[in-house]
Amino acid sequence: MNPYISIIIPAYNEENKIKDTLENIKNIDEINEIVVVDDGSSDNTTEVAKTVNSDKIKVFRLDKNKGKGYALNYGLKIAMENADIIGFLDGDLGSSSSEVKKLITPILNNEADVIIAKFPAAKKKGGLGFVKGLAKDSVLEMTGESLDATLSGQRIFKKEVLEKFDEIPFGYGVEVGMTIDILKYGYKIKEVLVNMTHSETGRDLKGFIHRGKQYYHIKKVLRQKRKEWR
Repeated sequence: MNPYISIIIPAYNEENKIKDTLENIKNIDEINEIVVVDDGSSDNTTEVAKTVNSDKIKVFRLDKNKGKGYALNYGLKIAMENADIIGFLDGDLGSSSSEVKKLITPILNNEADVIIAKFPAAKKKGGLGFVKGLAKDSVLEMTGESLDATLSGQRIFKKEVLEKFDEIPFGYGVEVGMTIDILKYGYKIKEVLVNMTHSETGRDLKGFIHRGKQYYHIKKVLRQKRKEWR
């Protein structure tokens, strides 16, 4: 019997991308369920998501913006009921969401317990590499594993891995914290190169503020993980 695969998509103000994101995964045979959690958007994300015609898609809307971690936990409560394999995808992938197939295949082949999408190099100059460097170096220091895509939110998990977590951590450090825990628990992670694209932050004030928050959150998560795993 084929495993039941659920994909969770937390989305905030993605009315321009959510339709393409959903249209390009709804016909992937291996995917049984797509759980969209609108994280209190101020635009028409929910309404647009509901226009996509597929019995696989379930759309939920939070009454206010509570952050990606909260939205993922909300989606997980629904997905865990039936799923054997659960994926996280961002709502702004657009047509490149179809690349999730490259993440599903290796987990079905039992090549690893968690598959992480490794994106091609960004088209525009982003930050100065501090956040990526902090994430990569810290995972290596704490686990002995060298991974390039520790910040990637596009991931596919065997259910048993997610069952180890009472809840998904909140904040921008969620991916780094989970990566450390997963490796410490002894599970295998594999990175797979995909041709996915999503909204990039540039070298403007907004971009630097975003990366500053990321850096702060990751530092906070790392302090917590060092205490937990010492």
